[in-house]
Amino acid sequence: MTDTVRYAIDATVLSQNARSEAAPAPTSTARRNSVLPRVEWNGARAEFVPPQHERFEEMRLLGQGGMGEVVLLKDHDIERLVALKRLPEGADLDRVLRFVEEIRVVGQLDHPNIVPVHDVGVDERGRYFFVMKHLQGDTLESIISKLKQGDRATHERFPFRERVQVCLAVLNAVAYAHRKGFIHRDLKPANIMVGPFGEVTVMDWGLARPVRPPPSADSQGVGLRMRPVPDGAPPVGLREAASLRTQVGSVIGTPLYMSPEQARGEDTLDARSDVYSLCVVFHELLFLGHYLEGRESLTDILEGVQSVAPVVAALKSNPHQKSVPAELSWFVAKGFAKDRAKRYQSVEEMTAALQAVQEGRIHVQCQRTMLKRSLHEVLRFVDDNPVAVIIGSTLGAALVAGSVAYTLMSLF
Repeated sequence: MTDTVRYAIDATVLSQNARSEAAPAPTSTARRNSVLPRVEWNGARAEFVPPQHERFEEMRLLGQGGMGEVVLLKDHDIERLVALKRLPEGADLDRVLRFVEEIRVVGQLDHPNIVPVHDVGVDERGRYFFVMKHLQGDTLESIISKLKQGDRATHERFPFRERVQVCLAVLNAVAYAHRKGFIHRDLKPANIMVGPFGEVTVMDWGLARPVRPPPSADSQGVGLRMRPVPDGAPPVGLREAASLRTQVGSVIGTPLYMSPEQARGEDTLDARSDVYSLCVVFHELLFLGHYLEGRESLTDILEGVQSVAPVVAALKSNPHQKSVPAELSWFVAKGFAKDRAKRYQSVEEMTAALQAVQEGRIHVQCQRTMLKRSLHEVLRFVDDNPVAVIIGSTLGAALVAGSVAYTLMSLF
């Protein structure tokens, strides 16, 4: 996690005083002691030793940033490792509200590809916290980096077919959240974890919010408006910009993975904004490079989000891997439409399209997709008509053999 960076933003709904107001101090709770006794065996007899230590023991820091910190804990009652996320001391009202919303959003999202919340509370120093599952594995950001560097083991573990499986798992999690009425708003490789057994988890729902209906025709245009970043703004490297977030008293996105409408500061985002972000993530996972590679300032990145789309016909994306299958290139390309009406209209539609690609039902978009579609049609015909294929191939072989025999006889 990194500290956030503020853009120049007009907030016509929130007053300046409300944004800077300090949150009311929570009532501190006592340290939580273990409640389960320890069992010790004396021969065949069990003896119960009363708990004598705190339930949670801090092991090490996992991450730290402007929104607080995440630490690794050992739960002595359940004998497992868990992660605890807590706010810094003296957090302002906006941070507390965002933190509370994250807890309640994740608490409603009971899905195998979304990290679950185990407990919430306030520690002895008055800091709000919640306890969640400790995830093991690598973030998609780390995996992409290793693939880009040509790490052999990572390439063997994540060929294109496995990357598709990761994409499908992410789509399942986000589709579930959308059905529950929430959009994520910060989908990026750093927020996706892949475990040692292939389990995929979408993390960091701190920016999620309920989907809002579009404004009515007679609305006053109340919302957030972003002013252009001054020309004198310091340049920001592409990788550094990946972790920058805009905020109006709280964070609202990561520039490199924003949809055009999110980058404009529109307040009427819907599921199609997440669709765009997902396609940016999937494109980077496939091609091992960001579509805005080469842009070295925040201003250029924001402009690129509005105008740049990846080249679909690219035959080589990285010297360490084969060309990306054409059907996958066309799959992500549709989600890059700057006009949200021309993208996939839902994550379910994306999932259906990707599953169709897996099954060989490839939409013809170019010569490569036409050839692959034809080959899959032949294979599908063989599977659907095995008897006819066997009879036809036998007759064909007999005709060829007869023709060869007749030619040999005529020569003598």
